[in-house]
Amino acid sequence: MRAVVASIESELERYRLLAEGALRQLDDEQAARPAPGGGNSVAVLVQHLAGNLRSRFTDFLTTDGEKPWRERDAEFVPQGLSRAALLARWDEGWGALRGALAGLTDADLEQTVVIRGQPLRVIEALQRALAHVSYHVGQIVQLARAWRGDSWQWLSIPPGGTQATRRAPTLERGPASGDPGKT
Repeated sequence: MRAVVASIESELERYRLLAEGALRQLDDEQAARPAPGGGNSVAVLVQHLAGNLRSRFTDFLTTDGEKPWRERDAEFVPQGLSRAALLARWDEGWGALRGALAGLTDADLEQTVVIRGQPLRVIEALQRALAHVSYHVGQIVQLARAWRGDSWQWLSIPPGGTQATRRAPTLERGPASGDPGKT
C-alpha cells in the first residue's frame, strides 16, 4: 500500500505544476530579475530547487542527501542559463524525485535516511522536502505575479472566483488525470 507516499507525490506534483505555470508567464528577463532588495530571482530559485531535489533524491535510501558533488552555494548565483538549460536542470531534479518515490511504499516510511549527517525517517525527509518545495514555489509564484502585474494569469482561484469554485469545487484540483486545472 502506498496511500501516504501517493499523497505526498500528488502534493509535490501540484507544486511543480504551480511553479511551471508561473515560469511560463515570464520572459527571460523577468525570470532573471532579482527580487526587490537583492533577493533571489525566479531563475535562481529554480536552480536551487533543482539542485536540492537532485541531491536529496539521487540514491535516496542509500546515501546522504547532501551529495559531495552538489555545489549549493553556486545554486544561488545567477548563471545566465538559457531557458532550455534551466528547464533541463529543473526536469533533472524532479526526475530524481520521481525516481526515488516510484518504488516507495508506506512500509518504507519508517526506514532511516540521512541528510547532512542527520538521520531522519523517510516520512520526515519527505515532509521536509514538501515544505521546502512549497516554500520556494510560493516565492516563484509571488515574484512572477509581481513581474507580470495586470497580465498575470491566476494559478488558483482568481479574485471574484470564489462562487464559481463553490459551484464546481473540482475546478481547483482539475480532472483525475492529475492536471491541477487552475491551481
